[in-house]
Amino acid sequence: MKNILYQDVCDESLFAKVYEKYAKSLHDFLYYKYGDKLNPGDKAQDAFAKLWENCKKVTYEKAKSFLYTVANNLMLNEVKHQKVVLKYQIEAPKGYTNENPEFLLEKEQYYKKYQLALSKLSEEQRIAFMLNKVEGKKHEEIAQLLGVTRKVVEYRIYSAFDQLKKELENFRIK
Repeated sequence: MKNILYQDVCDESLFAKVYEKYAKSLHDFLYYKYGDKLNPGDKAQDAFAKLWENCKKVTYEKAKSFLYTVANNLMLNEVKHQKVVLKYQIEAPKGYTNENPEFLLEKEQYYKKYQLALSKLSEEQRIAFMLNKVEGKKHEEIAQLLGVTRKVVEYRIYSAFDQLKKELENFRIK
């Protein structure tokens, strides 16, 4: 019997013995501790799957401890997940906004004007402007990407700003 204690549980017959010995008690432990809602049977099976995945690292004498620790951690993770689900259900986003239809229409029209104004920019201006304002790249990074100097990039971005200000009233970007 001592020989079995120090042997890893990768041997199928030894693993079967571990399963027969601990499966019901592990399930019952999880059921008594956490109840039926979190599927203690599934978590017990998952613990045995983890044991099989790590069978080279786990000896027969450590199998029970490994199983109970893994199964308990799986249940705790499930409890955390259920808390997140519950919190989301409580704080579910509204399916409506307080914005009036006129505002939404103006927003859509302004967006179309903005797209039109962007299309009127030269390709160089538009690329530099979008890389800076949409992707948040620094002037030096854009210069390296485009293979031009930093001053050229600054000129393209600021000339794009000027053109957009002329095309769109109340145009401001940080």
